[in-house]
Amino acid sequence: MSNSSPDISFQQVQYISIDSDHEGRRIDNFLFNFLKSVPKGRVYKMIRKGEVRINKKRIKTNYKLISGDVLRIPPVFVDEKAELQIPHRVIERLKASTLYEDDAFLIINKPSGIPVHAGSGCVFGVIESFRAMDEYKDGYIELAHRLDRETSGCLILVKKPQVLREMNLLIKNNEMSKRYLALVKGVWEGGRQMVDAPLLKNTMRGGERVVQVCEEGKAARTEFDLQKGFSEVSLLEVTLHTGRTHQIRVHSAHIGTPIAGDSKYGDDDFNKTMKTLGLKRLFLHASHLSFALGDMQRISVDAPLSDELKFVIKKLT
Repeated sequence: MSNSSPDISFQQVQYISIDSDHEGRRIDNFLFNFLKSVPKGRVYKMIRKGEVRINKKRIKTNYKLISGDVLRIPPVFVDEKAELQIPHRVIERLKASTLYEDDAFLIINKPSGIPVHAGSGCVFGVIESFRAMDEYKDGYIELAHRLDRETSGCLILVKKPQVLREMNLLIKNNEMSKRYLALVKGVWEGGRQMVDAPLLKNTMRGGERVVQVCEEGKAARTEFDLQKGFSEVSLLEVTLHTGRTHQIRVHSAHIGTPIAGDSKYGDDDFNKTMKTLGLKRLFLHASHLSFALGDMQRISVDAPLSDELKFVIKKLT
């Protein structure tokens, strides 16, 4: 099938057979690319209402396409004038954040404050911004994984469907090494520590997604180790052994060492104190990742801390 979007509109239901090039893509990401000028909210509404179907069945927004699927898309009007405009400053900032690039994928040092994709009140994110760039707008580009909006650091985008499938398998089998830096409340004692506590998501608080430690949740394992200690805070190196939503933030709070600047799971008084030191964001940074795909030489990338986070560390020293 073609990867292009409809020119203006189609007044009847469309049925699309998914081929191997699109296997593994999330249905929402596929539709965002296919219906480029349709607002993201409209796309999500079509999925939630069951107007979009796979093999005649309703699906969720995180459904991953399988080769041979028959996708139903309802009649829709595409307003070309409504094409999303990404601010030039965002485009330039993301271009400058590139850490590594080849024909298969690129790795960026994602800035804090930019979501990886549109949604939850954000009309664009990293993936929409890259798709708007001249270098990538006519090709294939997808997120290989995700970071929270306020988390900075290593983020992988892939340029080929086959690479996305291989990357998904790599992550599923925990064959990618991912390490973070987190500044937490308290003096860390006891050396290296593994937190093994299941996490349950989709608990709603005022319409907001919240994750909590719960026996009914999915298995989650996070390894913490001290990198540098200060009088009342600690800089930890964190290794993920699973990839649950908000995993590091929830596990850190669970063991009594909430992350500095975490407005959702953190300590309000601690956050206020850290703000006086110049911290205006979550101090969680994806500092390192390494992996190998097939016969490729192992790729190892380090993302430096932002000047803001470096300044906070300097103030603590």
